[in-house]
Amino acid sequence: MRVTRNGWTAYAVALAVIALDQLSKYWILAVLRLPEQASHEVFWPLQFTRIWNEGVSFGLLQAQHDVVRWGLVVFSLGVAALLSAWARSQPRLLPALGLGLVIGGAVGNAIDRARFGAVVDFIDVQRLGFFPWIFNIADSGITVGVILLLLDSLRPQRPAA
Repeated sequence: MRVTRNGWTAYAVALAVIALDQLSKYWILAVLRLPEQASHEVFWPLQFTRIWNEGVSFGLLQAQHDVVRWGLVVFSLGVAALLSAWARSQPRLLPALGLGLVIGGAVGNAIDRARFGAVVDFIDVQRLGFFPWIFNIADSGITVGVILLLLDSLRPQRPAA
């Protein structure tokens, strides 16, 4: 089956999210060398606070055993594969962008789980007072991607020609 232009867009977005996610985590771990639980002021309300997240996005469903860790890796890659198949023939841009963001986020966090046994989270905006989670670019991709898919699902459907 041929990949549509929007399918290629989804794949490009996924690759960009993976690259940005992994580069940002490399920067936090190897360049900034931010110790665990330490915070680095960026600008209000943003600070970088490095933590190891053994769960899924935003620290939900903690997985502290190797079997669960590898199960999450397999699950994330499986979801990414299914979404990639859906993206392949995507006729509309908005869901293609959403799928690319979710695919990239799922793969980015799966890479961390496979390499480190946990996901590197560091984006901290807790000083806003209403968002208590520390997250990363992959988590952001997943969240924004799901929002785009939901927005697209609310669009009225055009009758088939």
